[in-house]
Order: sequence, then C-alpha cells, then structure tokens
Amino acid sequence: MSTGTPIFPPFTPEHDLFRASLRAYVERELAPHAADWDAAGIFPREVFTGMAALGALGVGYPESVGGGGDYWHVVVLAEELVKSRNAGVNMAMLVQAQMATPIINEIGTDEQKKLFLAPALAGEKIAALGVSEPDAGSDVANLKTTARRVGDDFVINGAKMWITNGTRADFVTLAVRTGEVGYGGISLLTFPTDVKGFSIGKKLSKIGNLSSDTALLFFEDCKVPARYLLGEENAGFYHIMTNFQGERLCAAVGAVAGMQQMVDDAIQYGNERTAFGKPLIKMQVWKHKLVEHLTAIEAARWLAYRACDLFARGEPATKEISMAKLFAGDLMQKVVYDCQQIHGGMGYVTESHIARAFVDARLITIGGGASEIMKEIISKLVPGF
Repeated sequence: MSTGTPIFPPFTPEHDLFRASLRAYVERELAPHAADWDAAGIFPREVFTGMAALGALGVGYPESVGGGGDYWHVVVLAEELVKSRNAGVNMAMLVQAQMATPIINEIGTDEQKKLFLAPALAGEKIAALGVSEPDAGSDVANLKTTARRVGDDFVINGAKMWITNGTRADFVTLAVRTGEVGYGGISLLTFPTDVKGFSIGKKLSKIGNLSSDTALLFFEDCKVPARYLLGEENAGFYHIMTNFQGERLCAAVGAVAGMQQMVDDAIQYGNERTAFGKPLIKMQVWKHKLVEHLTAIEAARWLAYRACDLFARGEPATKEISMAKLFAGDLMQKVVYDCQQIHGGMGYVTESHIARAFVDARLITIGGGASEIMKEIISKLVPGF
C-alpha cells in the first residue's frame, strides 16, 4: 500500500486555523448586518481594517508588503467570505485583496508597493480596479481612456464604469491607452484619487450586490507622475489578462461555496417546514432535486480546485479557470432558483438570505467576463474549433 499519495486539496493545519478564525469573524461581525448594509447601499470602512487585522487581505502576498500564506489561503478566503451573507461585501474584499492589487505586487516598483499595495493590504487605503468603460467591458483591447506622456507625467482623460469600491477608493489600478488602437497600446497606472480633474460621475443603482458601491468615474486632464506606470508602457494588456485569471478563479470558488450554503439552508428549511403532514424535505421531489444539485456542486468544486492547483503552481490554467467559472456560474442560476423555490413565500422577501442571493447570483455570469466570453476563450484553447 502506497503511503506517499499527496493530499489534495493541500489544506494544512495552518489553512484550517485561518479558516476557523476568518469564519468566526465573518459570522460574528459581518453576517448580522447583511440585510442592513444592503438596505443602506454601503458598508462601514472599518470592515477593511477588520479583515486586514485577521491577515485576510494579505493572503498570498510576501511578508515584505504585509502579506503571508500561499494561494490556498486565498481559496479559503473566497470560500469563507460567503458566510457574510452579503455578496457586496465579499466582492469589495476580493477586489481589494485579489483583483486591484496583485499586479502591483508582481510588477510594481518599491515606491508603488509602499504607497499603494502595503496600505491596501493593511486596510488603510481602499483599492479599485479600473478596466471596464461605458463602451468596453469584456472587450478590453478597445478601451478608450487615454494617458498622454507630458514630460515627467501622464495626463489622463476618459471614463471608467462598473468600478467596485469606486465611490470611496483611495487609488485605482487603472488601465489606459498610451499607444495605438488595439491590445498593443494599453498600459497600467497606479492612480491616486485625490488628483485634480478626477470625479465620481455617480453611484450606479444595481439589482444585487447592493452594499458594494459601484461607480462611474471621470478623468479630465488628470496628471500623475510617469513613475506611477506599472511595468512597461504599452505592455499592459497581457497583465490585465493574467489578472483576470485570478479574478475569475475567485469567482468560481466563491460561487461553489455560495451554492453549498444555499443547499444547506434549503435542507434545513425543508426539515423545519411541514406541508400535508410531513417536512418538505421528505418529499421526493425536493430530495431528488437537492441531491442533483449537491452532485453538480461537488463536480464544480473539483473543477475549481483543479484550476486552483494549476494556478498556484504557475502552470497554464486559462482553459481550466474559464471552464470553472462558466460551469459554476451557470449552475448557480439553477441552484439559487430551486433553493428559493423550496422556501416558498419566505424566499420572496428580502429578510431571507435566499431572496437576496437570488439577485446577487445573477452577476457571476456577467461580471469578470461573461459566460459567452468564457465559451469563446475555451473554444480557442481546445483543438478542433
């Protein structure tokens, strides 16, 4: 009998300890406020510092910038955040820790890490990622916001849309056009929002993820030092595409954990609620439906874990990540529908978790690359298409 079989996924006692402390914090400090923060359309800034105090914002980063742990700590973060019962908070934390900031760690200068990355991981500065525009969402190569070199500065003009943390971000990891039309003329900048000419057009009203502030941003002759350029000029497109992989993987992992929570809640409600003299869960229609979902969720989990394993080891994983997001996102639409259905009337009032989850879940097939984009990516990576 072999005793050398590796454990997969490779969660260690250190990961388990982080999971326990994070879960306790999320359930104690965040979940009780979920409905109120959705109603308010915002959550307290102190949540950023609270999460940072746990080390949750710095997972996967070097200790030199205030981080620690490996990529499987990031997986734990994405899984445990769903216990907040608030998708807007979850999105804001993941943008802060895993979407707007990884690229600064990878290609930023020591100055950029000191001014932007380290304060973000400490929860002292709020970060946003500025890629999408009114006319360019998934079509990044056609973004129009420009950054023109003038002496030792870049002068920025344009607009960004769908920007999470946008109304109160202290800085934006900003995608701009510095060269020719197309993917070859895109660069990245660290952009502090206290610059003259920057303004918040409006906070966008959404059907879900209500506590997450999503903004339209304007840039009018905004001047930032040229040394705030991230990496090489006109080489930003590759970094954006690489950054998308981490974002999509977090989305897939979070979706799996969210679906598991929905089904667990549905089973609990089905045991408590009776109809025609017996608990709902004893009715074959619900037993079979939820078992089908549990089976599909397990498949989605291992598809996501496989992608996490490749990503953590630095192996090519674009196909697997795209498949994980596509499968989990589309599955989530079915799971949330049935889990809301078993709750009956209670599933239609916003005081119930499942009612808010119903509108929150819609975003995953749209944000971070729509399901149709995932299919197109996969088709390019599978021989025969």
